[in-house]
Amino acid sequence: MEALGRTVNVISVADGVYIGLRDCGGVAFSCYLAGAAGDTYTLVEAKDAAGTGAQNLAAVTRYYTCTGDGTDAWTKRTQAAAATVVTAAAATQNAMWVEIDGAQLSDDYDYVKLTSTGAGRVEAIARDLVVQRAPANLPALGA
Repeated sequence: MEALGRTVNVISVADGVYIGLRDCGGVAFSCYLAGAAGDTYTLVEAKDAAGTGAQNLAAVTRYYTCTGDGTDAWTKRTQAAAATVVTAAAATQNAMWVEIDGAQLSDDYDYVKLTSTGAGRVEAIARDLVVQRAPANLPALGA
């Protein structure tokens, strides 16, 4: 069986989209903004896909950056728990990866979204699926 449906589900265009974590262990966000421009990404949690009770989720303590073109290794970066990740205006921070575990959400909150303040691309990869399915039978993550 392929990884899609067995271990992961993906939303390729996830900038500002609420991702449901009820059926998975957590979500990884893969972000990219070319041109060494730097970006700010903000993490928000909500009770549903409509954004009920939306609030910043100060859960990011570590993330990784690299150029995103395969020419360098990921660099681990740490920070005090925050709802934002700020990447520097440097080519070595064009790509950013951050993971959020479902256990980090507040009680009664099942959705998270990561929003770029620039023109960065955000992709969401739900991991540790509770139920394995054929890709065609995966639930919509944003519903």
